[in-house]
Amino acid sequence: MSTQHKPWLPQEERGRFWLLTSLRDLVDRIAQSSPARLALIVFAVVVAAFSFLLWLPVSSAPGVDTELEDAVFTATSAVTVTGLTTVPTGTHWSFFGQFVIMIAMQIGGLGTLTMTSILALAVGRKLGLRSRLLTQEALNIGRLGEVGSLLQIIVITSVSIEAVLAVVLTVGFLLEGQPILTALWHGIFYAISAFNNGGFVPNEAGLEPYSTSWLIVVPIALGVFIGSLGFPVVLVMRQVGLRFSRWNLNTKLTVTTTSALLMIAWLLYAAFEWSNPDTLRDLPVGEKLFHAFFASVNMRSGGFALVDTNNEQSVTLLLTDAMMFAGGGAASTAGGIKVTTLAVVFLAIVAEARGDRSVIAFFRTIPEDALRISISVIMMGATIVLVASAALLIVSDAPLDRVLFEVISGYATCGLSVGLSGELPPEGKYVLSATMFVGRIGITTVAAALALRSRRRLYNYPEERPIIG
Repeated sequence: MSTQHKPWLPQEERGRFWLLTSLRDLVDRIAQSSPARLALIVFAVVVAAFSFLLWLPVSSAPGVDTELEDAVFTATSAVTVTGLTTVPTGTHWSFFGQFVIMIAMQIGGLGTLTMTSILALAVGRKLGLRSRLLTQEALNIGRLGEVGSLLQIIVITSVSIEAVLAVVLTVGFLLEGQPILTALWHGIFYAISAFNNGGFVPNEAGLEPYSTSWLIVVPIALGVFIGSLGFPVVLVMRQVGLRFSRWNLNTKLTVTTTSALLMIAWLLYAAFEWSNPDTLRDLPVGEKLFHAFFASVNMRSGGFALVDTNNEQSVTLLLTDAMMFAGGGAASTAGGIKVTTLAVVFLAIVAEARGDRSVIAFFRTIPEDALRISISVIMMGATIVLVASAALLIVSDAPLDRVLFEVISGYATCGLSVGLSGELPPEGKYVLSATMFVGRIGITTVAAALALRSRRRLYNYPEERPIIG
């Protein structure tokens, strides 16, 4: 209803109402024409808001000043649930600053567009077309009719899992001798950080002092794993349970590929680090195997570590590079190119090697456009990593292996670090912030934008095959 139909409003109120109506109409037009563009705008606004909050003096510890580039970097890392830091989270930020980071991780894990739809559902008790389009864009849902039920699953699942994790972790920290309030705070923070694959740690020493506390490290690993599967997978499992034959193709590909990568990383990490005196050599066999398992869970997105990453073998860092780039499930709190993307390309290679004309998975034919999008996502990711690495090599004196590790961790929103982030000059921190931003937006939004293109050419050009290979 326009302000012309509200003559009883004061002039100032009518002007404000007109402004809000115009803004709503603008958002509606952007959402209906290009949800991907709106996702970019929303994420940028959210990052800017949290950057401002972290830049405030109240967010820093007493006697500590926060540079603008550090506030922007930390806010971007939290909203994109990456976990890379330029300043120590446990000592640089005050309780208010850590609380802001925790809220940013929660919003970033759910997705800002998903949060927008959840708020619209809570206030209006129904979702309009705009909110449905936003959520469909954010979660890669095939049918708009699934939006409402999936939003309920997201809220219930997130809150329930985080609550259970927080309780168990609080008990674990209490048993480690922490005061009750500190244990409660660390339990809540780690629960949200783990399930959202955030990778932030609120204490100075991180998880290394608690590497033998099963009530701390096991819940964190479990939270990271569940969060990396993706909400669409959780929805399917809730509907049909663990009956593999009734899962849809996305769930089958996600679970099988995730399990395969987990086992491969577990075995290779154990083999590479078994005799390394700086990591696993002096540990009992059981602890060695668990450390390797914990690393395999976190190297694809979680970002938590029980040992100093700088002490790992070069071949282990290369393995981590590959796993970080692969990432987790689609529409999850994990990053990377997504395991379904990797699975589709792998199946296409297998089909080509066998001479099959179609790409088949679990008795289903994968459409050609899915393969085209998968290739586009991989090439886009590789290009961003290449450009960002070149930029950091220009502005810093760091060697290529450290730069490549940090860039892949940022783009894949993983959070494992060799310590380069804090050593970068301001322009390098902004480059890595942009890499994290694009990594979180690019994988989910750009790929979906390619899939949702409505332009159709009414004619075809003659075919001509180039020489391949």
